[in-house]
Amino acid sequence: MSNLLNEMDGHCLAEQGGCNAIEMVLQPRTADLGGFSVRRLLPTAKKKMVGPWIFFDEMGPTRFPAGQGVNVPPHPHIGLATVTYLFAGEMLHRDSLGTQQAVRPGDINLMVGRGIVHSEREADVVRHREHESMSPAFHHVEAADIPSVSINDVAVRVLMGTAYGVSSPVPVFSPALYIEASLESGQRLQLPDADERGLYVVKGAVKLADSTVEQGSMAILGRTQYVEIQASESTQIVLIGGESLGKRFIEWNFVASCKELIEQAKSDWQAGRFPVVPGDEEEFIPYP
Repeated sequence: MSNLLNEMDGHCLAEQGGCNAIEMVLQPRTADLGGFSVRRLLPTAKKKMVGPWIFFDEMGPTRFPAGQGVNVPPHPHIGLATVTYLFAGEMLHRDSLGTQQAVRPGDINLMVGRGIVHSEREADVVRHREHESMSPAFHHVEAADIPSVSINDVAVRVLMGTAYGVSSPVPVFSPALYIEASLESGQRLQLPDADERGLYVVKGAVKLADSTVEQGSMAILGRTQYVEIQASESTQIVLIGGESLGKRFIEWNFVASCKELIEQAKSDWQAGRFPVVPGDEEEFIPYP
């Protein structure tokens, strides 16, 4: 199973056209998400967010013995629009709205709203305060409905936002960008522009100006509009980006524009005031 859900040191690498093409390169650290580990690239000590993206995790690929799999008990969120995208495998999403949705390769899950609780099991983005406190909602977009384009023979999927003349049907609540592309060795791709961008190499490696970005690394791109990558081998990349949301406070699964909202969420979760997940009421992740 391989899945992309959105502290490391970085360093400046290259210049292109008088502007930094790469501001820093982030290396993943291992984070525990309740029973399984992921490679976490955001947030970091030096880079808290890329546009509206505040968490960026990848898990897998891995194989589970029969009867085992990803088992994340119910846990709460505030101030987050969580995006789940699978390259391979399958997950079962359940939440306090009563949603039960299998997620398969190419599908996108988007969960938003204050005080929502969800779990992730094996199968058996906000700018304004009104969005930060919006009612919980769940959106599932199947792989067939995600727009795909060919850019100089490079296969690109526009998962969220608008790029290359097409727009994704996945809702966004502030200007956001999320694309996936697969390149063969030697192929080039001009990246779409955004106020802030992070280039993650899922597999393979790409050249950018005089630098190489290796598998598992995220290059935080400078504000040069024209950025072109070239694949050093068979490569898969994702690009995230968009407009900055300004300062956000982060504590566990809680994100907010003010600390009072986080303190209230902590108190509510510890006191059992969050809604339960129908069909998954027995377990939960305690506040750390």
